[in-house]
Amino acid sequence: MDTDRFEELVAKAIETLPEEFREQLENVDIVVADEPTRAQRRANRLGPRDTLRGRYEGVPQTERTQSYDMVMPDKITIFQIPIEESCRSDSQIVALVKRVVRHEIAHHFGISDDRLRDIGRY
Repeated sequence: MDTDRFEELVAKAIETLPEEFREQLENVDIVVADEPTRAQRRANRLGPRDTLRGRYEGVPQTERTQSYDMVMPDKITIFQIPIEESCRSDSQIVALVKRVVRHEIAHHFGISDDRLRDIGRY
């Protein structure tokens, strides 16, 4: 899949979020990259065979204080190649992109991986 089409899928996944969540996506950039960098893999403590499909970097809204001002935007990166390698069809890519985008946005709102597992969203 070409990058433009993949970026459209990410944008569509964001558009399908409930409005109350879209309105609260403050100070966050959502970008697409081919693959995670070595630094991103290290930060997630990944081994050579582990897969990273998305990454949230920033200060979750639940941890922001009154002094949270004039800071660089949070960043959500969606990794195209690991997602494509996990899927066999375009429809699977569409579904996985939506899932990964929602997962990383959940981190922006302060929801941990453990909590996402508990509610069945991982």
